[in-house]
Amino acid sequence: MLSHKAKYALKALLYLAEQDENHISKTIEIAEGANIPKKFLEQILLDLKRGHFVSSKQGKYGGYYLVKSKNDITLAEIHRLFDGAIALLPCASLNFYEPCSDCKTESECHLRHGLILIRDKTLQAMQGITIASLVEK
Repeated sequence: MLSHKAKYALKALLYLAEQDENHISKTIEIAEGANIPKKFLEQILLDLKRGHFVSSKQGKYGGYYLVKSKNDITLAEIHRLFDGAIALLPCASLNFYEPCSDCKTESECHLRHGLILIRDKTLQAMQGITIASLVEK
């Protein structure tokens, strides 16, 4: 399940992706347009900026804009940024791997093998969904 933070990040990215290419959106504009609490949005935008998805411009005409193409931002990237691993257990994770303390050996763990299959299918689906594809729908 997506956290509220990840959901709001996706909504903010969708809002920015729907704007004209050179448009810079103020935080209040994004908050109102995407129906996100402004105070919550500010931290999300900072996280998106650290992740190199958006950038900002200071000043009277400042605000936020996409720096990564909406065609290249996937659900998998946003999920990992805000919610961490896509795998259901750390032993099945690609980027957040940790061995389980209660398994004798990973090669004999039937649960791990099943969870890797789930992770792979979930990852494939999430990597196939971009911000651009969501805007088009």
